[in-house]
Amino acid sequence: MDAGLVTPCAGSAAARKVWGLTLRPLPKTVSPHPDELLSSWLARLAAANYCDFVDLLAHIGVDRRHTIMLDFALETETAERIAVFARTDVDHVQSLLFPVLTQTEAALTAQVPLHTCPNCSRQGLALKHWRRAWVVDCQVCGALLTPILGKPDIGLLSDQLLRRARKGAALLGSAVTLNSVSQIRRAMRGVAFAMALKNARGTPAAALQSYNPEVRLFCLAAIAAVQKRPLLKAALFTNGIDDFARVALLRTYHREARLLANVDRIACRIQHRVHTLGSTSSEQA
Repeated sequence: MDAGLVTPCAGSAAARKVWGLTLRPLPKTVSPHPDELLSSWLARLAAANYCDFVDLLAHIGVDRRHTIMLDFALETETAERIAVFARTDVDHVQSLLFPVLTQTEAALTAQVPLHTCPNCSRQGLALKHWRRAWVVDCQVCGALLTPILGKPDIGLLSDQLLRRARKGAALLGSAVTLNSVSQIRRAMRGVAFAMALKNARGTPAAALQSYNPEVRLFCLAAIAAVQKRPLLKAALFTNGIDDFARVALLRTYHREARLLANVDRIACRIQHRVHTLGSTSSEQA
């Protein structure tokens, strides 16, 4: 970083003392987007002033190894230094952090950047809602969010899958916002079934934040699918699945044996009806 950006300026009214050091505000300031993350704003601030982002972090007292957590927690003294350096107020700096999250929100909010908007990212932006598992499209420009790593061809995804995924995402977002335990539990059951069908390992929260758009969107679509007659949907899913998928379902319902038994009972009825209809059709033929 240019030393001229931090050298004390005697007699300057803009210069202030924080932590016993005199800071000189950056020559150029940048207005943050309302939903922007602190790390994104600081990176754009550094670029506007021709500074290295790592050097800027070091100057305000942030180790680059802790950059990941910069958007979730910030010491008051560090926030004050940023406010002075960027010529803004502390409350404005704090507003760029994620608010206090519930346990469910925390599990469904990516700690590291996973998805981005192909349009807004060109402006150097990184927005909070891009980290949410229940967001499919950018809320600024409407573009479909794409994974940062391991990008398959997004154009291969069917319109039907996208439509159902958006519906499931809206249901999950509503459940999380309302902190509805029953709605969240039902949504996670749908995700568990989708994971079994896709042979996806890990937790439902991880699947909803997958780098693979097909897995992520399929899991969101399953949330919409299980809203009506969820036991029937579950029974349909269990027909013809492999042993790994079966184990996944057992693990999902390990505390709800009666519910799993009902699913099995419905599945047996479906299989019996299919065999009966098949025999009848053969005799008629």
